[in-house]
Order: sequence, then structure tokens, then C-alpha cells
Amino acid sequence: MLGDFDTDYTVKKWRRSGLKLLILGYIVLKNGKQKGVCLNTRKIIHIDADCFYAAIEMRDDPSLTNIPFAVGGSPSGRGVLTTCNYPARAFGVRSAMPTAQALRLCPQLKVGPVNMMKYREASKEMRRIFEKFTDLIEPLSLDEAYLDVSHSDLYQGSATHMAQTIRAEIREKLGITVSAGVSSNKFIAKVASDWNKPDGLKVVTPEEIDLFSAALPVKLIPGVGKVTAHKLERLGFQTCADLREADRNKLVRRFGSFGATLVERAWGRDDRAVNPARNRKSISVENTYAEDLENGHACFEKLSDLLVDLMLRIDKANAKNVVQKAFVKIKFNDFSSTTVEKAGTTARISDYRELLAEGLARKPLPVRLLGIGVRIETAGAEQLELHIPEGL
Repeated sequence: MLGDFDTDYTVKKWRRSGLKLLILGYIVLKNGKQKGVCLNTRKIIHIDADCFYAAIEMRDDPSLTNIPFAVGGSPSGRGVLTTCNYPARAFGVRSAMPTAQALRLCPQLKVGPVNMMKYREASKEMRRIFEKFTDLIEPLSLDEAYLDVSHSDLYQGSATHMAQTIRAEIREKLGITVSAGVSSNKFIAKVASDWNKPDGLKVVTPEEIDLFSAALPVKLIPGVGKVTAHKLERLGFQTCADLREADRNKLVRRFGSFGATLVERAWGRDDRAVNPARNRKSISVENTYAEDLENGHACFEKLSDLLVDLMLRIDKANAKNVVQKAFVKIKFNDFSSTTVEKAGTTARISDYRELLAEGLARKPLPVRLLGIGVRIETAGAEQLELHIPEGL
């Protein structure tokens, strides 16, 4: 329990030579034992709704609850599922799966249309519940958010009790379930929220982070897709414990700056703060291919699938009306990259064909990665990406 975070601090502050010094006396736990210094320990809750779109539809039509059900597009016209309930997942059905493929896996699957108005209203109600506990809320999508409750006095400062109460209020007021992860950083809290899904709660205390993170498969590190996971496994890294033994410099040479992030996450470290002002300036999807694409027609054939995934992401972010321009990202097989964007373009297939043609003309080389995205006309400095490895 995160009562382990319920601490009182004896702190002395003074100025010397114009510098502000902060001296920690000690931390007194409730049992009076001296535990050590952790003034900057955060209490982070990650909330993630369980099959959100499908859950709203099942709430409004209980007959859908115990049958395989999904929300998404028609099987004709390259429709894709946005989400599905847990009975459908038992057949291998997954979100972002083509509807036609899902119906082959589960012929009895019932597919309902997307109703964004209902989902946005539910998201707003969840936000109002979050605001009872903290104003440090970082939304990731309509149904997912980080909360920093480090400075909340509710429930004697227990993040665990706050997470339990949030889950209960959402169930009572919205008629859906959410899962929660509680820890002292965003990475561990996010992994924990998925630990006991659906309708679950997982708490990882600061003292437990080392063992907890060591046992995690590398594929659970955000940003590690199937292709990257396969590369890491071929290098002998299957768990975070394996990554801890890696040469950081070699990982950076192999994976760029993400190599350093891999090592940090392997140790359960993540110093990113919950950012309430998090505004997206771009939304994008990209795909690293298991085999390089020939420069030309093979690349154009991939655009339609990427666009379907991008439009789902734009709809989920409620950003359709604030798209400013479109862009295409290409990484060639020599690991060089180029990005092409043009004012006045939008998320249309014709625009992406034009941008892709310009990008491919810059180098007559095979392509290992393609990405498409949009720039958003809003303030902020953070980019939201969806990486889709080949075969996902």
C-alpha cells in the first residue's frame, strides 16, 4: 500500500551566498522509524479505462455485455476496430485490427459504430472526478491519464486510497470500470495499471520498484514494439534485468537516444513530471518494416493502412478540426531520415501521396520505416506518436 508514502518531513531552509540550500533532517514514518531521504518521492496514479468505447456501448445496451462485441468500421471499405470487449479478445480480436480479419477470427462478433459524442462526454465526467483529487492531471487520450497526487491531503495522503475511490466513483457515476496503477513514477504506474486488468489495481511502492522492473519483459517498456523487441531478444535482452547488464554506449549506437532510455527504464527510473499543460503539436503513426520496402510502389501501397490508424488516433484526440498540415517521415535502409511537410495539406490520402513522392525522390534507397502525421494548430510542445511494428 502507498501508505508507505505517508511521511512527515523535517526540513530546514536557509540562504547562504545567494544560494538556496535545502537540508533534509529526516523522514519520520507513522511507526516512528527513520527510513531515509525521499523528499522528492512522487505519488503517481495512472488511470486507464477498460475497453472504453465498447464499455460505454455495453453500459447503454446491456445485451452486448456477455457476447463478443467491438466498436469500429464496416468490414467493407477497410474498416478497423477501435476497441473490443474481453469476450471478443478471447478469440484473438484486438483494437486496430481490420474488421474483416476480426470477423474471420470470431464470426459471431457484433460490431457497432463509433459514437464520439458519447465517449467525449464520458471522458469529461472522468476528468471532473480526477479534479477532486489533484489539478496535476496529464491526459493521454479520452480514457487514460496520469495524476500526480503527491501534495494531496485526502485520505491522509494515501495514493492507494485515492485510486480506489476514483475507481469506485467512475463505476458509480459512469457505469464503466477503470484500472489503476500507483507508484512513484510514470513508467511504473503505467505498467502497473495494466497488471490486473480489467477492473484492477496494482500498487508498486518505491521499495518494490527494483525487483518489479527487473522482472519485466523488455516489450513492456513504452516505445518497444515487436520489431525492437525482436532486435533486443536477438542481442540477448529479454527482461529488464538483462538490459541492466548492457553497455549503454552500445545501445545508444544501436538504437539512438532511445538506447539510453531503455537502460533508465530497465532500472525502473523515470523522472518525467506529470504535465497538466501537455498539448499535442503533432499526431503521427509510423511503421518499421521487418523487410525493407522497395523505393516506389511498395511504399505507396502502405499509405492506406497508415492513414486508417492515423485517423483513429486523430478522432480519439478530438483533433480533427485543428489539423494544420500533414507530413510524411521516411527512414531509408542506411538509417538516414527525411520528413516532408507542406502548409495547406490535411490528412487526405492525396496529400500523403504527394508528400511521399517528394520524400522518396530525395534518395534512391529502400525504405525501412514509413510514418505519416499531422501538425496541430494549438499551443504546447509535446508530440504524440503511435509506433506500429510490422505484423501488429
